[in-house]
Amino acid sequence: MSPPNNPPRTLGVAMIGYAFMGKAHSNAWRNVASFFDVPAFDQKVMVGRDFDAVSEAAAKYGWKETATDWRTVLDRDDIHVVDICAPGWMHAEIAIAALEAGKHVLLEKPLANTLAEAEAMANAARAARAKGVQSMVGFNYRRVPALALAKELISEGRLGMVRHVRAAYLQDWLADETGPMTWRLKKETAGSGALGDIASHAIDQVLFLLGDQVREVSGRTHTFTTQRPGPAGLEDVTVDDAAWATLSLASGAIASVEVSRVATGQKNSLKLEVYGEKGAILFDLETINELGFLDATAPAREQGFRRILINEPEHPYMAAWWPQGHTIGWEHTFTHEVRDFLLAIAAGTQPSPSFEDGLTVQRILSAVEESAAAKSSIIQLANAPAEGA
Repeated sequence: MSPPNNPPRTLGVAMIGYAFMGKAHSNAWRNVASFFDVPAFDQKVMVGRDFDAVSEAAAKYGWKETATDWRTVLDRDDIHVVDICAPGWMHAEIAIAALEAGKHVLLEKPLANTLAEAEAMANAARAARAKGVQSMVGFNYRRVPALALAKELISEGRLGMVRHVRAAYLQDWLADETGPMTWRLKKETAGSGALGDIASHAIDQVLFLLGDQVREVSGRTHTFTTQRPGPAGLEDVTVDDAAWATLSLASGAIASVEVSRVATGQKNSLKLEVYGEKGAILFDLETINELGFLDATAPAREQGFRRILINEPEHPYMAAWWPQGHTIGWEHTFTHEVRDFLLAIAAGTQPSPSFEDGLTVQRILSAVEESAAAKSSIIQLANAPAEGA
C-alpha cells in the first residue's frame, strides 16, 4: 500500500463476502460516487469460497474480478481497502490480517463473536491507525438521516438532560419453530443470537444518540425453540432467540433494550424513544424518513409530538439525493457509510464508529450474557470513553 503521505490516486477495493450484506455494501460502492463527492476508487475484487456463486454475484454487483481465498487479496499492492461482509466468526482473523497488511478496513457489525476477539481487533486497529491505516465498524443505522438529526437535536440540548431511553428491535423470522437450522443459530459460528445480531444495533444507537457510557448492566436472554431441523436431524439451537437489558449510563439516564427474532408480525422493527427534561424524540425504522419531536418547553396547550419529514437539504445527507418530498430507504444508509469512510481515509482521520466503539458494544453484550447466566445480577462496567463517538 502507498504510504499515508503519498496516497494512491485511485483506491482499490476488495469485498469479502457476497450474500445479504455483500449485496447491500456492493449497492453502496456502486452508487456512492453518483451522489457524493468522494475519492476515486475501483471495485476490484469480490471474494467468496464458492467460485460459481461469487462469480455470479461479482458480475451482478459491479466487481471486476473474483477470488476464493481472501489471503491472496491482502498480498496485492493494488488493493487498499477491504470491506468485510463475511460471517462474524471470520471477522477477527480477516480484519487483523488486513490491518497488518496495511489495508483500510470497513467491517460489518458486530465487531466479533467474542470479547477476546474484539479486544485483539481493537488493538490491531490502534496499531494500524498509528501508521495511517483506518478502520470502521458498519453500524449503518448511525447513517439514517432521521437518527443523525436526532443526534444533532440531543447534542444541541433540545431535550435537556436525557432521563430515559427505550430501544426495541423486533423481528419474526424465527417465529416458526419448524424453520431450519442455520449458522446464525449456532454459538460457534454466530457468537450469540438476537443479542449480537440486533441488540448490537440498539445498544450502539443508545451510545451514539446520547454520547454517553454504560456503567451497569442487567440482562436476560431466552431461547424459545431449542431444536431445529438440520442435516443431522433435530439439532440444538445454542444461541438466544430474544434478549432484554437494562443499562445504567454515566449521565444518570436509564436505557431499556429489548430484542427478539420471534416477535410475530414484526419484520424489521427498530423503535427508539428518548425522553429528556425539555422534550422527547421518537423514531420507527418502518417510517424511516420521519422523526417525532416534542418540545416540552412550549405552553401546555401547544404541546404534542410533531412529525418531521426528513427530506430537506438541511437534514443530514439529504442534500445529495432528491428534491424535497422524495424519500430514501434502508439501502441508502450503506451509501452514507461508504461516503463517510472514504472521506475519512482521504482526510487521514479516524472514521466513526471505530473498532474501539465496536469493542465497547461487545463489552456490553458480554455483560448482558454474564448477567443472564447469573440470573439478573448487575454487571458493572468501567469503560474508557469510546473513540469516534
